[in-house]
Amino acid sequence: MCGWRWLTFLFIFGFSALPLDAQATKKRVLLLWHSPDGHPKDTHEYQLGQKILKATLEKHAPIEATLACADDPWREGPDLLAKTDGIVLFVSEGAKWLNANDARLAAFKANAKRGIGLSVLHWGMGTKDAKNIKPFVDLFGGCHGGPDRKYAVVSTDVKIAGGKHPILNGLADFKARDEFYYTLKLAKKVTPLVTADIDGTSHPVAWAYERDDGGRSFGFSGLHFHENWQLPEYRRLVAQGVMWTVNVPISKAGIGAR
Repeated sequence: MCGWRWLTFLFIFGFSALPLDAQATKKRVLLLWHSPDGHPKDTHEYQLGQKILKATLEKHAPIEATLACADDPWREGPDLLAKTDGIVLFVSEGAKWLNANDARLAAFKANAKRGIGLSVLHWGMGTKDAKNIKPFVDLFGGCHGGPDRKYAVVSTDVKIAGGKHPILNGLADFKARDEFYYTLKLAKKVTPLVTADIDGTSHPVAWAYERDDGGRSFGFSGLHFHENWQLPEYRRLVAQGVMWTVNVPISKAGIGAR
C-alpha cells in the first residue's frame, strides 16, 4: 500500500546509523497497525508510520521489529504477544480495541507481568467510551478517553518537560504543527517528557511510565499528520521511547536521527 511513499521519505531524509554491537542480542518489537479508519489521506497513516519506525529502530538499535496488522478479529494476537519483548500500538481507538476482546486484554496483562515494553502513539491511546480508560492506563500509563477528552490542531512550541530521562537524550525544544491530545488521563507515577503549549497552557503530550509489574511504558499523543515523521525530533523521541521500554541503552547524544 503506497510503499514508495515511505521509501522515498527514508531516501530523502535518511539518517546516519550508530554502530551496533554485532554480538548484541536483538530485542523483538511488535509494531501493530490498523487499516485506514476513515480519516483524510496523510493522517492516521498507521502502517506507513510503523514502517518508518521499523527502519529507524533497526538502523539505530539492536532491535528486530515486526509489522503486524491488528484488524479484528486478530486471532493470532495472543501468540504474537508471547513472542515479543515490546509492543508499539499505532491503531484506531486503541483503548476500545484493547478492551473489546477478553482474550486480547488478558494476553496484554499476562505479558505485561513478564515485563514487556508497551508503547502507544496518537489514536492508539484513544477511546470514546470512558469504561475503557482504566485498564488501558494501568498498562500504558495514559489514555485519551471519555466524553471530556480534548484535542487541538496547533502550530506550537514543544518543550522538554524538565529533569533528565534517557528517552530525552539528544532532544531539545522544537516547533511542530500537529493534532495533540491533551488533558490526558495519566497514571500517578508517569514522568512527563515533553509538553505542548495549547491555548496558553503547557500540557504533557508524551510520558514514560515505570509500571508496578516492573515493566516500562511510553506514550506520545502526536503523529496525527504523517508528514511529522520528517521531524528528526519526532523520530528520535518515538524511537528512544520504544528503546527505553525494552531496556536498550540510549547514548547521551541520542540516536542519529538527522
